[in-house]
Amino acid sequence: MSEPLIERIAKRFLDRTLPCEEWTHEAHLRVGLWHVLRFGPQEALERLRNGIRAYNAVCGIANTATSGYHETTTRFYVAIIGHFLKLQDHARHIDGLAAELIATWGDKRLPLAYYSEARLMSAAARKKWLEPDLSPLPATAAKTPPDPEAPKASASLPASNGRSQVE
Repeated sequence: MSEPLIERIAKRFLDRTLPCEEWTHEAHLRVGLWHVLRFGPQEALERLRNGIRAYNAVCGIANTATSGYHETTTRFYVAIIGHFLKLQDHARHIDGLAAELIATWGDKRLPLAYYSEARLMSAAARKKWLEPDLSPLPATAAKTPPDPEAPKASASLPASNGRSQVE
């Protein structure tokens, strides 16, 4: 049986051999999921902070007030992944979990359902965690994300065997 895709991407991220052009939004989500499954949200966040900064440096991306690592976005997606996993069967194949995460919560514009663009794109949000200013992060009961295209005033929240390691 071949190694799961998420394992291959995570290993290449960790050893910094993932080609920079392959560090897509989906790859971010897969690497985030891999970390949260193995370490839980808190430790995953610490490891992702360090890993993304180091990976950016290898790719020639400066981690500054205007580029590179973004604390609010990283913490937002770790929270989303943690929420997603609370609703999942952890006996499922890890690539199936990743595919569902990406299909359900993978819209690049998702943070804009929770944050105004000005707040999310600010230097302060890149440097430190800022709470959402449009909608709170999803409650455990929410199974699907709000539509990032919805008018902001009405944004609402809906009520190595390849298996995951954390329950």
